[in-house]
Amino acid sequence: MCSSDLIAAGEVVRKYGEPIGVAAVAIAPGDHVHVDNLEYRPVDRADVVPATRPAPRRPAATRTFMGFRRANGRAGTRNYIGLLTTVNCSASVARFIAAQVEKSGMLDAYPTIDGIVALTHTSGCAMPTAGEGYDMLRRTILGYANHPNFGGFLMLSLGCETNELQALMEDPRFAPSAPAWKALVIQEQGGTRETVAAGVEAVRELLPVVGAAHREPIPASELIVAMECGGSDAYSGIAANPVVGKASDLVIGQGGTATFSETPEVYGAEHLLAARAIGPEVAAKLYRRIRWWERYATVNAGSMDSNPAPGNKAGGITTIVEKSLGAIAKGGTTDLVDVVEYAEPLVGPGLVFMDSPGYDPVSVTGMVAGGAQVVCFTTGRGSVFGCKPVPSIKVASNTPMFSRMRDDMDVNAGRVVDGTATVDEVGTELFDLILEIASGRKPLSEEMGIGQDEFAPWPVGAVM
Repeated sequence: MCSSDLIAAGEVVRKYGEPIGVAAVAIAPGDHVHVDNLEYRPVDRADVVPATRPAPRRPAATRTFMGFRRANGRAGTRNYIGLLTTVNCSASVARFIAAQVEKSGMLDAYPTIDGIVALTHTSGCAMPTAGEGYDMLRRTILGYANHPNFGGFLMLSLGCETNELQALMEDPRFAPSAPAWKALVIQEQGGTRETVAAGVEAVRELLPVVGAAHREPIPASELIVAMECGGSDAYSGIAANPVVGKASDLVIGQGGTATFSETPEVYGAEHLLAARAIGPEVAAKLYRRIRWWERYATVNAGSMDSNPAPGNKAGGITTIVEKSLGAIAKGGTTDLVDVVEYAEPLVGPGLVFMDSPGYDPVSVTGMVAGGAQVVCFTTGRGSVFGCKPVPSIKVASNTPMFSRMRDDMDVNAGRVVDGTATVDEVGTELFDLILEIASGRKPLSEEMGIGQDEFAPWPVGAVM
């Protein structure tokens, strides 16, 4: 063996043409490169400043889906009734109402209603109203209240929380797509039993309005598709994520909007994403969020390399940069038109990046709050994720896991690794499936009723 064939200790190791770490010991050709011989080391590089390019025009859509046209003009892919909570203290009441409505069978008379979902969380009080956490929670709840996949909703408040119901409804951003909604305050109703009874009656009154909605052809240009990866493995960056990237290109090619998030999982690859920005101001937004995350990790005694998770490493991923280089493949090949903060509205057409943690439920909750009506979720290790009121399509990165978790996986991108299909072929199939799912076909997670407990607003900030 020639010594020049070795990667010497301390020498940079590259994957996808980019540095992912340095050799901890000498690495010979054929050696398995992983945590025992590769270590993370930050790379100093200048921020990319792209040239200004014109924002993409919205092409005329040639494809359609069968969706729900709301009175405010927005388009939904589902027609759920939501039970939204301002604070954790109203969580149990919301669940009790949903259980009684389902048990009563009153939904059976309205076949166009997809169901009732109680979205509860752990926050809403004991928080400073001037803090980031409060702002994020308000944006998230407002985003769900405005979401076109709700044909109606009931907002539930305890009555004394920091996240006040009245202030929420008076917020200028409160603009529900739902034609009918109501609100109840537990303390004013007289307690749990009284509020549950009033809530069930409120839902009964909403039913005729929500049930009158019907599907109609809607241009694919009105789709906002969220892209997430969870439980990644070494194949995610060469199979599932590029497949989703191809589908996102096709959505954008129809004049639609595609989005992905998880800022810690673009770390180390942000220069490649910034180079695709339509101008310096968009790239600067991305770099500001990267710098915020570096400070956030330091303040909380962490490191950006705390991600990847143990499951990612067991699946063959070694450093955060390696994971990030594979993760950004979800963004396809189009220009980056904007970078938005957590749960802010997603406005296209084109590719939009949303700042969020890498934790799947929190990340997807933010993108749904931003307006996404369909989620494509890639996984190499396996996932049982859902996110009502939005359907979640699961894309497996390898065939063994797809076969093992057949009841949870909708698409097998492992065929790319097997050599039986190309990224373009599977990506085009996924795009067609997105239109089918948007038109009412249920992905496996929705068939199993998964998606109520995955609502998870980002809990950043002090709890007082």
